[in-house]
Amino acid sequence: MTSPSSASSSTDVDGPFLQVEDLTVTFPTQDGPVQAVKGLSYSVELGKTLGIVGESGSGKSVSSMAVMGLHDARSSEITGSIRVGGTEVVGLAENRMRKLRGNSMAMIFQDALAALHPFYRVGEQLAEGYSQHHPKASKRDARRKAIEMLDRVGIPQPDRRVDDFPHQFSGGMRQRAMIALGLINDPSLLIADEPTTALDVTVQAQILDLLQDLQREFNSAVIIITHDLGVIAEMADDVLVMYAGRCVEFGTTKEILTRPEMPYSWGLLSSIPEVGASTDARLIPIPGNPPSLLSPPTGCAFHPRCAHRDKVPGDLCVTEMPSLTSASNRAGHLKRCHLPNPEEIYRTEVLPEIAPDLAEETR
Repeated sequence: MTSPSSASSSTDVDGPFLQVEDLTVTFPTQDGPVQAVKGLSYSVELGKTLGIVGESGSGKSVSSMAVMGLHDARSSEITGSIRVGGTEVVGLAENRMRKLRGNSMAMIFQDALAALHPFYRVGEQLAEGYSQHHPKASKRDARRKAIEMLDRVGIPQPDRRVDDFPHQFSGGMRQRAMIALGLINDPSLLIADEPTTALDVTVQAQILDLLQDLQREFNSAVIIITHDLGVIAEMADDVLVMYAGRCVEFGTTKEILTRPEMPYSWGLLSSIPEVGASTDARLIPIPGNPPSLLSPPTGCAFHPRCAHRDKVPGDLCVTEMPSLTSASNRAGHLKRCHLPNPEEIYRTEVLPEIAPDLAEETR
């Protein structure tokens, strides 16, 4: 196990900065165990962005909170491996975890107003985050660093706004302050959980541009968790699609958005409006609701909602969990599905329904 001191020089680690292998997160309850994440594996390299998408309850935030070590060990069970900068964090003592959290890795939460303490000034919270990992820094140095970070994330008049309380900031400014708090110690891994939720489209674009600029500046590995495939298209290099706690498809952003092979991914794409579509065009929602993780369906968890399960021979969808295998023999593109010819089904049946103009072009 790597020591915290060696983990802090994380840019010297060979291979991906974050490596998650066979991660399972279970919450014991009176009604039985809830497996919120099951056998999840992925990695993120420095300078790259991984987008994690899926409906609410699919395990996106739970898996990322496990990476940050934010689950209470008394009410959760975590198995598998999570290596951050070469350090195994599953089972790591809390005092050592605190040295990694905020220093080697940081998280931007989706509700900035709830994440920032309402009783303390924004600058005080940033300065405290800096002082925790720089004990020799004076209060003046910490305040100067807070002002510098507020300026870097585009807060106007940072030397004055540093003394404001969170409620005195607009929604977009609070989100910028959260980004400043996450980046104040130059972490190598940044997890952004729905960073543009409840912001208008203009501010959303500014926040995404800011994250991309800061990633280039710090060469950070970034995970962005979102429901918005438009955000994924703009920011992510790779996409991990989650359903019922598992990865159901993984690939490059281009592959996932143009040649998806899992019916759940098709459903996500069909439920967003097509650019240039008629104002009378209807969105196609995914039927039904996400499964209960207390008693998930047998076989493929998506089969009760899947419109294509009748194309699979026998009862495989109901009786057997599909493995995560290569999609149409394309290296790096993985899908968890029993469909024998998903690429053909998507091209001839799904694409004409969700994007008729694009389907016509590809014929």
